[in-house]
Amino acid sequence: MKPRIRYIESKAKLAGGEAWIGRVTFSKSGQTIYYRGRTFHKIPGGGFKSNYYDESSKDEFWISGAKKNGTDRLYGERVPIHIDEDVREEYWTSIRELPDEKEGKTA
Repeated sequence: MKPRIRYIESKAKLAGGEAWIGRVTFSKSGQTIYYRGRTFHKIPGGGFKSNYYDESSKDEFWISGAKKNGTDRLYGERVPIHIDEDVREEYWTSIRELPDEKEGKTA
């Protein structure tokens, strides 16, 4: 699978955890995701509001495609979502279709 922009939210605090928009890579099977030197494994059957866990910390995460309308957070919390520098322009122009926002560091 080719690298893709994804929404990554920590579920260590259950809801409203730290979140990022960033480029991830996948294992051949697609069951493992790699992001910023971390390895995330799919939770068989899913967890409680999570679908992956960090191999090192065992913390759970929600990882999904970034939404065009920006409503990525599960409960709509107004906590900033950090956007990685290397995907910022592509995120704002291709996914959100808001090219005037391309300098925005949070969503």
